[in-house]
Amino acid sequence: MRWGLIGASSIAANHMIGAIRATGGDIRSVLSSNEARARSYAAQHDIPQGLTDLDAMLAQDALDAVYISTTNERHFVEAMAAIEAGKHVLCEKPLAMTVGDAATMVRAAQKAGLVFATNHHLRCAGSHIAMHDAVQAGRIGDVLSVRVFHAVQLPAFLQGWRIDNPGAGGGVIPDIVVHDADTVRFHLGEDPAEVVAIKGVSGLGQGVEDSVMSVWSTPSGVMVQTHESFTHAHAGTGFEIHGTKGSIVARDVMTQRPIGEVTLRTEAGEESLGFDTHNLYARALQRFVAAVNGQGRPAADGVDGVKSLAVASAVAEAATMGRRTAVDYGGL
Repeated sequence: MRWGLIGASSIAANHMIGAIRATGGDIRSVLSSNEARARSYAAQHDIPQGLTDLDAMLAQDALDAVYISTTNERHFVEAMAAIEAGKHVLCEKPLAMTVGDAATMVRAAQKAGLVFATNHHLRCAGSHIAMHDAVQAGRIGDVLSVRVFHAVQLPAFLQGWRIDNPGAGGGVIPDIVVHDADTVRFHLGEDPAEVVAIKGVSGLGQGVEDSVMSVWSTPSGVMVQTHESFTHAHAGTGFEIHGTKGSIVARDVMTQRPIGEVTLRTEAGEESLGFDTHNLYARALQRFVAAVNGQGRPAADGVDGVKSLAVASAVAEAATMGRRTAVDYGGL
């Protein structure tokens, strides 16, 4: 598959370029709003073209798909242009600044017969797949509650607009809550219905929140508790699923790396659940390419992206307004 990168980003450099190439992909061009960066990034990563004109990139017949990793406020325009040009799209989360725009992107791709996917990497982790399989096999009985710990220290090289630019989609809610929403949906197989939340600034945020805690309800009655932050250097991350017959307690699994520990607790005692340590992004790319070839669906498709954004948007509204908020999924 022949790819164009829309965004000369750190996530592309650190994770996606390698994953694309590991799955046989050929990266033909990269787009940046800065000409010097476009050229230097292309040279650094052995990409034939560094461009600044989106239309010129998309006009190339040599491209089959694009990967979008620009700042959040640009995703909608770029994805819609790519769809109009007939390119398959893998887009970073959140898909857009609003649920309505994200739903429009997904519907446009469906109408055009193109694969549109969201780069939610956590559901591709071996740890989460093992947890999901254990829940589906009934090993903890009926699920009662979920607890998510995703309070981390945002690295300096990722701060920038994420901590001071609401217009670009900065803040911990669009950056991390969307990931947790998708991961919860992956494990439960249902969509959160209502949320309550409190947000705050605890050290990094300048005009945006850098910490948030929230509680979600689901149609089946499962309760979800989450904590996300940019300022917790030593907290560690975790994901817990508690049921009528047991609990799954995972640590260090809310990460881009295939690490962590997963423990199953039941009346019989504790059991360590093993899992594959494959590259999370390579698995996502494999699923995307297979979907383009008519084999299955992406790991996280566009609808998944809309729904994770919808939960995050409800958390933002609940935290701002101080009231219980229903999740609006934009008709999807």
